[in-house]
Amino acid sequence: MKAITYQGVKDVKVKEVHDPKIEKPDDAIIRVTSTAICGSDLHLVHGLVPNMPTNFIMGHETMGIVEEVGPDVKEIKQGDRVVIPFPVACGHCWYCEHDYYSQCSNSNPHGEAGGIFGYSETYGGYAGGQAEYLRVPYANVGPVKVPEDLSDEQVLFLTDILPTAYWGNLIGGVQQGSTVTVLGCGPVGLLAQKFAWLLGAERVIAVDYIGYRLEHAKKYNNVETINFQDHENTGGYIKEITRGGTDVVIDCVGMDGKMNVIEMIETALLLQGGAMSAIIMAAQAVRKTGTVALVGVYGLRYNQFPLGDFFSRNITLKMGQCPATAYVDHLLGWVREGKIDATDIITHRMKLDEGEKGYALFDEKKDNCIKVILSP
Repeated sequence: MKAITYQGVKDVKVKEVHDPKIEKPDDAIIRVTSTAICGSDLHLVHGLVPNMPTNFIMGHETMGIVEEVGPDVKEIKQGDRVVIPFPVACGHCWYCEHDYYSQCSNSNPHGEAGGIFGYSETYGGYAGGQAEYLRVPYANVGPVKVPEDLSDEQVLFLTDILPTAYWGNLIGGVQQGSTVTVLGCGPVGLLAQKFAWLLGAERVIAVDYIGYRLEHAKKYNNVETINFQDHENTGGYIKEITRGGTDVVIDCVGMDGKMNVIEMIETALLLQGGAMSAIIMAAQAVRKTGTVALVGVYGLRYNQFPLGDFFSRNITLKMGQCPATAYVDHLLGWVREGKIDATDIITHRMKLDEGEKGYALFDEKKDNCIKVILSP
C-alpha cells in the first residue's frame, strides 16, 4: 500500500509499504477513505518528538471502512464506516474505565503516556493512518460508527481536533459569561473559538501572527483578533483591554510556536522541548484566579517556566493529551444537529500521493493553508 512516511527532519515521503495485518484477536483493518495532516504532525517533522524511526507511517486523524476484524471484535463489522479517535486505548484499565483514554496503561510499553497512532516509538510505535489501510488495535474500544448521511469532511475531525478543542474549553472551565483568550488560530484554535461561544462565553479573543488565519477567525468565528507581532507584550495588552485578564486562556500552540534564539539552541541540544512563548503569554493574559488550559503539545522540560507568575496569582493550570474517545459520541450528535460545523477550516483537498506537497504547504503556511485533507 501507499503511505506517508517519516524520512528525517523536514523530510516526508509517500512510499510503498507492507499492508497491515491482523496481529491480535481484537484488531481490525480499516480501508482509509479520508485522513488529515495535524499540527502536531509537524512536531514530528521538526524533530521535536524523540524515537521517530525512518519509514515510520504518520498520521492520527483517520476514518474509513472496516475491511477485516479479528475473532474477538464484536462492536464493529466488515463494511461499517468508522472514525478512529487518535488515542490507542484498551478500554479496561483504570484510566480507560474513568474516561482517561489518552493515558491508557496497556497501550504503550515504551512510556508513561498512552499510545497514539502514527506518533513515534515514544507513543507506542503504532503505524499511522496517512495510508491506504490502518491496523486498529483494541477495535472494540476506539472506532465509532458514523451515519451515511454525513460526509467524511463533516465527521473526520472527530478523530482529534474537534474533541481536543472542546476539551480545552471544558478543562478551562468556560461557561456562561466567561471571557476567553485562545492562543493560536490553527485548526484546534479555530475550533476552540467556536466551542467557547457554544459554551456561553461573552468575549473571545484570538491571538496569532499569521494574517490569513486571523482573518479566518474573525470571519467565521466572530472573535476579536490580535496579531502578537503588533505588540511588545501581547499578554500585558490583553490584560489591559480586559481590565485584569480573561477568565480562561486556552493554549492551542504548544512547543511549535515561535522560538527565540536561546530556545532554538536548547531545543537542538535536547535541553528544552521547543518554544515556551505561548505559556509566558498565557501567564500574562489570564486574570488572577483564572485558568490556563494547555492543549497544544509540549515535550521534555522547560527552562524559565513562569511558575512564580502562576503561583502568586492563584492560577489553575490544566493540560494534557485529550482523551478524545470519551467525547466522540457526544460531538457526533452536535455535528448531526448542525450545532458545530468544522468544515470551514478545510482549505486543501488532495490525494494521498500529494502528501509531500500537503505537508510543505501546511508547514510553510503557503497558499493560505489551514487544514489539509487527504484521500487515497
